[in-house]
Amino acid sequence: MRVHSCFVILADKDYVYDAPCDFSDGKWVRDKRGPLYNGTTCATIKESQNCINNGRHDSSYLYWRWTPSQCHFPRFDPNTFLQLINDKRVAFVGDSLARNQIESLLCLLATASTPKRVHHKGCRRWHFTSHNASLSLYWSPFLVQGLQRSSTGTLHNIMHLDRVNEKWVRDVDQMDLIVLSVGNWFLVPSVYYEGGKVLGCLNCHDLEYTDIGFYGPLRKALRTTLNSIIEKKVGKGNGIDVIVRTFSPSHFEGDWDKGGTCSKTRPYRQGEMQPGEVDGEIRRIEMEEVENAKAKVKQLGGFRLEALDVTKLAWLRPDGHPGAYMNPFPFANGVPKHVQNDCVHWCLPGPIDSWNEIFLEIMKKWEKQPRV
Repeated sequence: MRVHSCFVILADKDYVYDAPCDFSDGKWVRDKRGPLYNGTTCATIKESQNCINNGRHDSSYLYWRWTPSQCHFPRFDPNTFLQLINDKRVAFVGDSLARNQIESLLCLLATASTPKRVHHKGCRRWHFTSHNASLSLYWSPFLVQGLQRSSTGTLHNIMHLDRVNEKWVRDVDQMDLIVLSVGNWFLVPSVYYEGGKVLGCLNCHDLEYTDIGFYGPLRKALRTTLNSIIEKKVGKGNGIDVIVRTFSPSHFEGDWDKGGTCSKTRPYRQGEMQPGEVDGEIRRIEMEEVENAKAKVKQLGGFRLEALDVTKLAWLRPDGHPGAYMNPFPFANGVPKHVQNDCVHWCLPGPIDSWNEIFLEIMKKWEKQPRV
């Protein structure tokens, strides 16, 4: 018996049956081939994630590949991905990690077809003329309606947990596939509203509201989001595919806002470190809400939903962040007293490319299954 992709094939039989693969269960293994692209060949990399071009000397983080335990995991094939999104519109909705992932995907796809940046009100969009396909990025860090805190304005995020953000949901009818990315902005001081009234807050010591944490608000925001997509698309005849990308842990050694760094140069070994309690709980909430939404639409049709579960594989890669190399050559003039580090986002190329390999495998599975 040999295992191939998401199917178990019995060599002496003339049939194939489904054997679902858990892509989140695996390990990082050395891969001398390295990435499909680099910081010079891809034109869409954000400067702060272009680690090698910014002077990072150790390149060993580029030569690891995520390998699931249960099945064969083929290298990303840009032509296959483009064929699967032929005549389709793919939207990434969420925070800066949504941007990080779409920029990784653009670089991977550009090895086969050059994307063209096109103007579109309310989002950033790229069009692949070769396949009449588009990728769009909608900035919506809470998914629901809200106002981000800032140094010159409100000191707390403002979130309306029962109101989906119209900035992106108004375009849902023009979307064939949505990738949702949420989590990190829920970890900072916030005030939550529901029904137009304050529900509670997180770390709002200067306000007379009840601190309710962020787990409940995160669940409410994700449920509101999924329900709004279901309401707009399910049973309308045109259907939609939705992916919820699970939480991507950060790796600050020290507080993120007090000089924390991420200086590791290799992945964690199996069992060496485990995701923190917060990381695991956020992932659990996201996985539960995916299953709740699946159950809700099971009898209605027109809706496919999966979790892109990256929490474990991301946690194992403390070496894959820009760190000090979020800025060009930070040590060119010696070691400064204070060096800003990015231990949240991912170098491009880097471990985040594996997210899109799993993304492709989900779409390949969907191609063999009708919407239910």
